[in-house]
Amino acid sequence: MPWLETAPVEQRQQFIEDYQEGLYSMSELCARYGISRKTGYKWLERFAEGGRRGLTDRSRAPHTCPHRISDVVAEQLCQARKKHPDWGPAKLLDWLAARHPDIEWPATSTAGDLLARRGLVVKRRRRRPHQHPGVVAPVTATPNDLWTADFKGQFTTRDGVWCYPLTIADQHTRFLLTCRGLLSTKGVGVKPFFERAFREYGLPLAIRTDNGVPFATTGIHGLSQLNVWWMRLGIQHQRIHPGRPQQNGAHERMHRTLKRAAIRPPRANAAAQQRAFDAFRREYNTERPHEYLGGETPSAHYATSPRAYPKQLPAQEYPGHFLVKKITTGGTFRFQHRLLFIAQSLTNHHIGLEETDDGIWSIFFNTVPLAKLDERDYIIRG
Repeated sequence: MPWLETAPVEQRQQFIEDYQEGLYSMSELCARYGISRKTGYKWLERFAEGGRRGLTDRSRAPHTCPHRISDVVAEQLCQARKKHPDWGPAKLLDWLAARHPDIEWPATSTAGDLLARRGLVVKRRRRRPHQHPGVVAPVTATPNDLWTADFKGQFTTRDGVWCYPLTIADQHTRFLLTCRGLLSTKGVGVKPFFERAFREYGLPLAIRTDNGVPFATTGIHGLSQLNVWWMRLGIQHQRIHPGRPQQNGAHERMHRTLKRAAIRPPRANAAAQQRAFDAFRREYNTERPHEYLGGETPSAHYATSPRAYPKQLPAQEYPGHFLVKKITTGGTFRFQHRLLFIAQSLTNHHIGLEETDDGIWSIFFNTVPLAKLDERDYIIRG
């Protein structure tokens, strides 16, 4: 029969004594005690090594545990989490590994379990990723191929003044170029900060925004003074579809991080809030590891654009067969003795008209087709 639960050591001792008397073969003896021959030889070997003490049960705990974290490493992880409460275990490990390369850091899951046990992180149910079926992800090859820009939702600082955070980022490297709290979204207050970014970092090939003020209007082709200026600089303006913020997903994700780190709670006044924005931008660019970049920081990948910001706008050039018209201060131009309105935002700029069919004209701004003009009714159709 198997070892009695009440006194297993005594049963093993009796097994050893019966074996030593030599009355039974090993097969017979193991059958009498209801154990396998392998178990019988195991206890003989343990008795030979340690006597009666060798017959006691040994701990089944593994001699080494790959998931065990030393107290020093655990303390560093916890302190890093307290310093950066919105960083997950992967970012914390990347950040610590860059500063302590001589330490063997645990796996991400192990670090996450430690933080959960210490109450420093709440585990959430994993959600399935979702992408709208009509979304075409922006494709970049180098820094400054595409910048993304948006306003983080407005809020009031503790003194009751509204703050509209303007953010500009490089899509390829996730480098945060600008994070500035403004008093409104009016283009007159926004343009200087784009100009400052252009002077410091050069010109991108394209800028991607939503359809809100000041990036676009309800006028023809969504033209605004801001995007007209961009097009004059040779910058393509990409606009996401209305109500589809996921088409600018990387920028929206950055906004969630910005909200946790620098907006909740709002600071005392605009100056204090801007200091929080500046501190966030420094950390986001130079310290915070980015999963998209393989755990490295945006500043490790970003480089300024080779296209410098010009001292004056490039001259507008159209093919020789185009009919070129200058837009008046009222947003109008003269065509065949008629005064036609096109867009206030094009004031003092030139458009080009190309006759593509009998009496049908295509209207261009630089290389961008804006609308069609039909001589039969002189109506401009976008």
